[in-house]
Amino acid sequence: DNLSEALKKLKITSTDSTADSLEGCLDCLLQALAQNNMETSEKIQKSGVLQVFASLLTPQSSCTAKVANIIAEVARNEFMRNPCVDAGLIPPLVQLLNCKDQEVLLQTGRALGNICYDSHEGRNAVDHAGGAHIVVDHLRSLCSKTDPASEKLLTVFCGMLMNYSNENDTLQSQLINMGVIPTLVKLLGIHCQNAALTEMCLVAFGNLAELESSKEQFAYTNIAEELVKLFKKQIEHDKKEMIFEVLAPLAENDVIKLQLVEAGLVECLLEIVQKTVDSDKEDDIAELKTASDLMVLLLLGDESMQKLFEGGKGNVFQRVLSWIPSNSHQLQLAGALAIANFARNDGNCIHMVDNGIVQKLMDLLDRHVEDGNVTVQHAALSALRNLAIPVVNKAKMLSAGVAEAVLKFLRSEMPPVQFKLLGTLRMLIDAQAEAAEQLGKNVKLVERLVEWCEAKDHAGVMGESNRLLSALIRHSKSKDVIRTIVQSGGIKHLVTMATSEHVIMQNEALVALALIAALELVTAEKDLENAQLVQILHRLLSDDRSAPEIKYNSMVLICALIGSEPLQKEVQSMAFLEVISKLRSHENKTVAQQASLTEQRLAVES
Repeated sequence: DNLSEALKKLKITSTDSTADSLEGCLDCLLQALAQNNMETSEKIQKSGVLQVFASLLTPQSSCTAKVANIIAEVARNEFMRNPCVDAGLIPPLVQLLNCKDQEVLLQTGRALGNICYDSHEGRNAVDHAGGAHIVVDHLRSLCSKTDPASEKLLTVFCGMLMNYSNENDTLQSQLINMGVIPTLVKLLGIHCQNAALTEMCLVAFGNLAELESSKEQFAYTNIAEELVKLFKKQIEHDKKEMIFEVLAPLAENDVIKLQLVEAGLVECLLEIVQKTVDSDKEDDIAELKTASDLMVLLLLGDESMQKLFEGGKGNVFQRVLSWIPSNSHQLQLAGALAIANFARNDGNCIHMVDNGIVQKLMDLLDRHVEDGNVTVQHAALSALRNLAIPVVNKAKMLSAGVAEAVLKFLRSEMPPVQFKLLGTLRMLIDAQAEAAEQLGKNVKLVERLVEWCEAKDHAGVMGESNRLLSALIRHSKSKDVIRTIVQSGGIKHLVTMATSEHVIMQNEALVALALIAALELVTAEKDLENAQLVQILHRLLSDDRSAPEIKYNSMVLICALIGSEPLQKEVQSMAFLEVISKLRSHENKTVAQQASLTEQRLAVES
């Protein structure tokens, strides 16, 4: 009854009433909202009083703070936010941000923040009225004040900006362009003792850190130092989690990665791993995952990775090594990924192979042949693939039995594992004739490759299978390998590979096909004919867009194919001479020379 009375009175007397009678009505509303916010808000909306509030929001009135407080309270309900915008409350509220009264500023900030919460209309209205600009200016001028009233105001303003820009790239960019990031970082440093304000800053950072443009700004502040300092003080899991949520997107930036390493984040992460590794508490398991994932992320930057590698003698590198034999799948995964990241330059790879890392990775793979943890398999294979890149490592890894360890996963049905397995074998046999021959004669392997060459749903697996087939021939130059591939039906895939959109793959296919034609033409003749190789070569030579090396290798292949009667007939029937005589004047000398040679061969044969 009192509420209905107060609402009626407000409507009638708002224009000419005394401050006292207004105050009484407003107090009644606040009391009712404190008792039952939702029901009271519904009554306020139905009564049409919201429109009246717009006229009461004036800097001169002594009731202004109470009116703003009521708006802040009703806007806690989702259904009230649009009505507040429609009642025209945003422009007068934004005007009030220019007043000096702290209580008015506090309640106005709350009202605007609540109206913006999850409300597209609310944010737009605040944007049009220019509210964000004024709030950012307030943050700047209040930033260094540490009295309780100022800190309360700073917390509300941070919260308001957070609600204003949440999940809205345009408004986030707008705040970044206003230069809010350095101000927030400064805030965090000065007010690190104030839990509520710190929390607001962290959520605001989390909002902004996803945008690329923000990372460049963050990189010019001491955010890394401040976050690590704050992180070291945290005991509660939730607080650590909040900081992690800011660190992860920021750590995607290479400059910030290095700053975080220099600020001592790695030591914090290693400590967390040590504390949580044997725990089965849910929070600890989550923390272990986040800390080890973040560690791997820091190693993705070249500078930060080298700093932590310290020539392979670094404490961090040694600790990461100890994760690999651990019983925690999460740590095994992070350890293998970290090694894959350390293995991004030849020097590191050579050092690691000389210091026994390969055996550790093979032991890890062995543990996952049966229980098949796909992420660990994938990570360990990634590490082995990277380690196999330097020439000096290949023979060492082959004699350590890496190829055999990798082949155990041939039966895997998981495309990511198949992809890494293929890449590892391809790296291992590069220029290793003996190993290429041994693998190329492995019927099970070749049959699986031919099967994967048809994996249309997984372009990566399909491409790698083709490349490995070609590599087995190119590096072994073995008749036995070619025969195995012919018997397994691999020829048609190599011919298709010659039409790939990637020049490197086209070229690998043509070189392999030229070796087949030179060493085992009779065996492969039928398959080459069925795969329409001659037509494809005609197309490659006629196409102006074909790279010079493609034209050159296509002609070498033609010269080899005319040793077969049926293929020679095809070549003659397709007017190759015409295409090749044009290539005699090709700008690339090697192509032009090969065109002359090919033309002579074709003329002799015909």
